[in-house]
This record gives sequence, C-alpha cells and structure tokens, in this order.
Amino acid sequence: MQEEKIITRDESAQFYSGFKNQEELDLEYNVEKAVPNFAAYINYYQQASALARSYVRGRMTFEYGPTRMEKLTVYPGEQPDAPVLVFVHGGYWRMGMADDFDFIVKGPLELGFTVVNVNYALAPQVSIPEIVRQVRSAIAWTAKNISSHGGDANNIFLAGHSAGAHLVAMADSTNWEDYGLRKDIIKGILAISGLYDLQPVSQSFIQPAVRITADQILSSSPIRLIKPSETPMTISWGALETHAFRKQSDEYLNSWRMAGNLGLSVIIEGADHFNILKEFEYEGGLLSQALLALYQNNK
Repeated sequence: MQEEKIITRDESAQFYSGFKNQEELDLEYNVEKAVPNFAAYINYYQQASALARSYVRGRMTFEYGPTRMEKLTVYPGEQPDAPVLVFVHGGYWRMGMADDFDFIVKGPLELGFTVVNVNYALAPQVSIPEIVRQVRSAIAWTAKNISSHGGDANNIFLAGHSAGAHLVAMADSTNWEDYGLRKDIIKGILAISGLYDLQPVSQSFIQPAVRITADQILSSSPIRLIKPSETPMTISWGALETHAFRKQSDEYLNSWRMAGNLGLSVIIEGADHFNILKEFEYEGGLLSQALLALYQNNK
C-alpha cells in the first residue's frame, strides 16, 4: 500500500508561484482591483486620447499585416528624420485598443519624436505567440516605412506598458535579419510595469482568456530568453504596484544585468499600474525623460 504524502505549507507554495494559495496569487495579479476605481482610469485614458487626436496634426493609420487588427497609427514629429518611438499598449493581451492610449504621444512629440502606436489582435482569438509575431511585424513595418513619414529608421526605440512591456521585451529576442533588417535596428527599450515570466500568470485567474501553455512559458517569457544584447533597456514601475508586479520587474532587471547588459530602473513614487502612464503626457514626465535619456545615450 502506497504511503500517502502530506504536502506541507512550504511545498504547496510551489503550486502558486510562491504565494500561499490561489486567492493570494489572483489578488496580486489583478491590477484592476489594486486601484480604487479602475473604470475612472479607462475613462481618463479614452478622454485624454480623444483630446490628443483632436490637436495633433498629420495623424495617419496604416495596415502592417493582413488582419483587421494589425494596424498602427503614426504621429509624425515636427522635424524631419525625427527619432521614433514605437509604443505597445497593455491589457493582459486580452483587452484594449491602441486608440485608447493615444494620450501617451504628447510628451514624446514635445521632445521631437515621431510616435507609432501599435494595435494588435487580442486573446483568446489569438495566442500570445501570435501577438508577439504581430508586434514584431509592426516594428519591421516601421523600420521599412517610417522614413516616408517623418521618422529616422536608424533611431527606433520601443516602449510598452504591462502586457505591452512583455511584448517589447520579446522584441529583443527577435532575429531582425529574418525580416531583412539590421540586427541592431532597435536602439533602446523602455518597459513599463511589465510581465516578464508567464508561469505565475498561467496559474492566475487570467489563464482562461490567454491559455498559456507549458511551451509558451519557455518560448514567450522574456526572462527565460535573456542573452547578451547591445540594446540598452530601462525598466520602470510604480512604487504602488502590487508586490507581484514589482517582483516581476525587479527580477527581470537583475537577470538582464547579470547577462552583462545595460539596464536601468525608473521607480516612480506615488504611481500605480495605471496612472504611471501620465508620465508620458508632457516632456518633463519621468517616462518621457527616460525615453529621452535612451535616445541621448545612443548618440
């Protein structure tokens, strides 16, 4: 008769990515419940984005892929051959549209950037690897076409928020030569409030929507794909983020540096997972300045 194994509290933690139980894990990854009024943030995003669209001239939308969700919007800089910011929105890969995040263009435009805001298809209609592929395609489209729309294809920077930070971090593992581009096409990455290890996400309440497989944990977790890279990266997060999100950022930054790569942190006091993006709304915002620093250090 086989002896029954008693699982201790410490042993059981491995089933919940270090958390005591399912409830605690879900709470740590539920960013909507971590703020007082999530709906108010979404309302602000949409109103601020509509305002940005109303006064920024020259806005253009292009298709970068065959499906209707594969579109991007270009906000040309005032000067020709402007450095380029490609921005990728968040939403746990399952919600949000690029138009909801147009407000982030204001600070970069004031600093002289051309801004590309990327839209992509959402889970569960598509998988996370497919979203990664779409974002890579959007970056490749930008590198090949942005010179016709006010941008300098030799000065492309990436920024992403939440799931978007995951997607721009995944860009560093891309073989850009497969796209007919130079391997150093990306000059810097700004990853904000991101998710870099998919394992705990796959154990959370979000799993039914995103359907992360064991293979995807290995192939689509940026922290598991780090290699020596010439691309500098700035990892930013809000001091009021949940412990899980702060840990994701801190561990990714440490792993990035341990590989011999250049990595900086920007921890924003008083910022939570959503209001952190307000630091893109003016040229003096901390995210705008972090982007500017990446550009100036690349000169």
